[in-house]
Amino acid sequence: MRRLLKATRTIACVGVSANPVRPSHYVARYLSLKGYRVIPVNPGIAGQMLFGARVAANLSEIEGTVDMVDVFRRSEHVPPIVDEALARFPALCCVWMQIGVISEPAAEAARARGVEVVMDRCPKMEYQRLFGELRMAGAATGIISSRL
Repeated sequence: MRRLLKATRTIACVGVSANPVRPSHYVARYLSLKGYRVIPVNPGIAGQMLFGARVAANLSEIEGTVDMVDVFRRSEHVPPIVDEALARFPALCCVWMQIGVISEPAAEAARARGVEVVMDRCPKMEYQRLFGELRMAGAATGIISSRL
């Protein structure tokens, strides 16, 4: 996961919310503050601006490449999202499904195309864990550092 997070530059967040108290909003915002280019995807708020980017209605509306598709949708909605991502982004590196989101059929389709899959995890939490940001919260990060 550390390698994936380091290699990723552009993330399409499918199911992002405009409501700042929703996990999809603050995770996407956090990732944008960490230097990732975050492209929000939600047909209900398409056209609005979030995190400095215009919200796309679907993955097919996104211009350019995407390294990671981060899915904030229920598990049963994931297979068509992954199919669209695989069709739209031939160089896609990773499909990331949020905590509680698991879809083996979607994962198999992605892996068959050489795309890495992470399920039932949050990139914000993994970033904090892997890059030493949880230390101040009292959690052991496993990273030895002289930084306070």
